[in-house]
Amino acid sequence: MSADQREQIRANAKYLREVRPIDPEEIFEYVDGRPHPAVVRETLRDVAPDLGLVERADGTFVPVADDPIAVEFDGVSAFPDSHTRELENLLVEAYGSGWPDGESGDRLRDLIRRFKESYFAGRAVEYDTDTALAYAIYHLPDYYAVAQYVLADLARDGLLSHHLRVLDVGAGVGGPALGLADLLPGDALCEYHAIEPSPAADVLDSLLESTGRNVHPTIHRTTAEDFELDGEYDLVLFANSLSELDDPAGTARRYLDALAPDGSLVGVAPADRETSIGLRRVERALADQGPATCYGPTVRLWPGHAPTDRGWSFAVEPDFSVPGFQRRLADGAGPEADPDAFVNVDVQFSHTVLRTDGKRRVEFTPDPNRAAKMAESERHVSNRVDCVAAKLSRSLSTGNPLYKVSDGSESVDHYAVVTRETGLNRALTTADYGDLLAFENALVLWNDDEEAYNLVVDDETVVDRL
Repeated sequence: MSADQREQIRANAKYLREVRPIDPEEIFEYVDGRPHPAVVRETLRDVAPDLGLVERADGTFVPVADDPIAVEFDGVSAFPDSHTRELENLLVEAYGSGWPDGESGDRLRDLIRRFKESYFAGRAVEYDTDTALAYAIYHLPDYYAVAQYVLADLARDGLLSHHLRVLDVGAGVGGPALGLADLLPGDALCEYHAIEPSPAADVLDSLLESTGRNVHPTIHRTTAEDFELDGEYDLVLFANSLSELDDPAGTARRYLDALAPDGSLVGVAPADRETSIGLRRVERALADQGPATCYGPTVRLWPGHAPTDRGWSFAVEPDFSVPGFQRRLADGAGPEADPDAFVNVDVQFSHTVLRTDGKRRVEFTPDPNRAAKMAESERHVSNRVDCVAAKLSRSLSTGNPLYKVSDGSESVDHYAVVTRETGLNRALTTADYGDLLAFENALVLWNDDEEAYNLVVDDETVVDRL
């Protein structure tokens, strides 16, 4: 198709978008040479992002809505069959139908062992095609699930628009990309840009082919440091990639400049101690010492105060069912191998949402005459206090329920421990990660073993969700 024909199609679409649905079966007649409607449809798909068009199921194109999306999300119980088939096709293409067995299966299992060892030793993982496929087997499903949980919360808060411009920094093999694409409703338009310099980009490229007709992907095969920022994005995503950067805070700070005025920078990290604390360092460098505001889930309730404790906090969601490709690879290891070494269905993650418009998920400032600051817990030891804090963990104890809590002023970790649950304090155990809670008459104690403060919640304590 000539450039002149493409411009004619574009001009017709630009005019008709204000009049009626754009039908390739109609406008081909107004183009020189009358190209086949299928060719016109492909051209319309190419120009859809620029014109703000979405393709409907009937093959026509209409303007994308300008309001936030609404999602129906009830958790992730399984990795979708469609994505499973796409990954298995790649594995068969690379190794044949017997990929979980013999030399190829041994190779993939050995690579999974190696990159897990490298990760826990703090060493960078060097990617080749085999490593990228092994990484997809092990991490694609859980990264998919984590992205859906994090982004569904943003959608519920009205922070994801129907026309969504996304920059995925360190996109890897595509778990977050697929999670986002599946979360979006069919009438959303997503301009998705991925930054991925490694051979993982080849896996990502193949998997993106299964996304919807209104997801328009572009892969930039360069590093986060070298990528040229030349546009605005509604969502900048660092999913499990900040810990791989030489200067995570500095790089993330640069990407704040790529945010639209009402955009969000989302950082996600595994729940283990080092990467979770590393994520909080980035959050604090940008939100407490820099130009951003922490939207959530961690809070800064007291003006002039910011947290300086360890910052290790993470969410835990239900496991999903074992994907068939993980089970097949595990079964091929033989009876003497650990069957769980190649299965990864845990959904545990740390995350942060940063913005430059000052918006916070929790817009609440405690009354200093009624609530105690965690920054001043030392003066309240052995006394009962009222306070306000966000719940930032599941129970961390096999005995009395124990939860990390924060009001954003603390320099030392604080935990709420339930010694006697009642109907008046049950809100602590039933609250979700990130929920804001008001504590009345909690006993403050110092825990020498953990070098932390405990808020003892007993039958004299009232806890309410705010």
